[in-house]
This record gives sequence, C-alpha cells and structure tokens, in this order.
Amino acid sequence: MTEAKKIRCQSCSIPLDEGFFGTESDGSQSLDYCRFCYEKGEFLEPAMTAELMIARTVDFMTRKLKIPEAKAREFTRAVIPKLKRWDS
Repeated sequence: MTEAKKIRCQSCSIPLDEGFFGTESDGSQSLDYCRFCYEKGEFLEPAMTAELMIARTVDFMTRKLKIPEAKAREFTRAVIPKLKRWDS
C-alpha cells in the first residue's frame, strides 16, 4: 500500500498498520485511531488540543524521523486540523 493510500490515525496522523490500531470499548480494533491516542473507546489524553498535537507531532518528526522542522510544521499544520478528532 502506498503512503498516500494508508489509513491514518484521525488524531495524530500516524499511518495505521497492524499493531498500531487503538481499540474500541468492546475491545475491537479502531479503524480511526492509533494505540498511542485511543484505547478502550477513549482518548488517552482527553485534554489534548489540536495545537498541542501539532507541537508533539513536529517534535516527533524532527527528532525521530529527522525531518526538517519547517517541513514537519508545514505538514502537521495542513493535516492535523482536518482529522476527525479536530475537525469540528
């Protein structure tokens, strides 16, 4: 599956691959959220805001993925506000 076609977490935008899916309250796999954001039908950090998620994602992308900060910030500002959790 190409990167553009991957299902992404609707909270942080991480690609959802096997082992990364969160769970619903009944224990079933969530097709919307990753295990880092959502477990047992609840967000792990319910007070998280879109702005905090952007900052966290930029930090992860620059530190762990070695993506230049400007590019990481551009991506997250374009993507995260449009995700299901933040698009109200």
